Amino acid sequence: MTISDETGLKAGTAEHSDQGFSQEPLSPSVCTASKDDIDLSLTKVDDLVLLVTGGGKRHLLRLQPGRKFHSNLGKVLHDELLDLPYGYTVYSHLGHAFLLLEPSLDDRMTRIKRNTQIIYPKDAAMIVRRLSLQAGSRVIEAGTGSGGLTIALAWAVAPSGRVFSYEVRDEHVEVARGNLEKMGLLPYVELHNESILDGFGQSNVDALVLDLRTPWIFLEHAHKALRPGGFFAALVPTTNQVSELLQGLEDTGFADICVEEILVRNYKPVPDRLRPDDSMVGHTVFVTSARPIVDPQEPGRWLSEGRKRYEARKKLSERIEEEEYRRAAQLPEQGSIRPKLP
Repeated sequence: MTISDETGLKAGTAEHSDQGFSQEPLSPSVCTASKDDIDLSLTKVDDLVLLVTGGGKRHLLRLQPGRKFHSNLGKVLHDELLDLPYGYTVYSHLGHAFLLLEPSLDDRMTRIKRNTQIIYPKDAAMIVRRLSLQAGSRVIEAGTGSGGLTIALAWAVAPSGRVFSYEVRDEHVEVARGNLEKMGLLPYVELHNESILDGFGQSNVDALVLDLRTPWIFLEHAHKALRPGGFFAALVPTTNQVSELLQGLEDTGFADICVEEILVRNYKPVPDRLRPDDSMVGHTVFVTSARPIVDPQEPGRWLSEGRKRYEARKKLSERIEEEEYRRAAQLPEQGSIRPKLP
């Protein structure tokens, strides 16, 4: 059965049984602990909150007076979710229990309206790490899409930083704008509905990420926009794209190059029977990171040791082939350069 939420933030499917919670009909917003005994900040109007069912379904909504959250597990009034501490158990009018939580970054990224494939939180975490983002950082993103990665970037640089996000398609920009506004992160983002073929409008930024099909085409623009020694990352799904990107990075003045694939395996949280989940998210993208450098004399000195060894072996192989060709050309028609024995 489809869930409808007047906030318009999330629609999903709720289960018909509420496992793990008491089904005893209780009035909404009933918890075993008293609110007066819990010294925590309370929910207030316009807060983004998460309702979790006993079966693990998660529903994101923004609290507004007079609104209602509807599901096949019953109705919950927004007014009854105000002035409650997070971690509180609330009940629908049918007596089904919901856990009231503050939404995590994962919840914000994955429960948005989308018209493109979004970056998985596991990859976004590595990107934020590789870009070394912190409050106050200035970061450029090319390829806004639905805004999933933009949310993670804005989350990392707020409140004093800025994300400059570029997207060429109008419909994607509007979807991303709506998602960022609903998550309360739009004040930290500048959306640019334009191409980056002629470069970026910012310079001396701390970090830059390309979420594009052919990122190697824009490496010179990226190098110019970054401050010397800044942080660069690009996302591509296939190995041949990574190869093109690596060659482009070497040719454009980047060093400290790293290619990573992030795999995360969840485990079933059962103390007496701890084991991996039966399924997992496998390959999604390759995260390639690098640093722009200024070394006009010998930029190749900063290649990885593995890359240097490969180049040395390649040059040696070419010299051996040239020598074999030279010797073969010196052979007489009879096929031997040795003199005849008497």
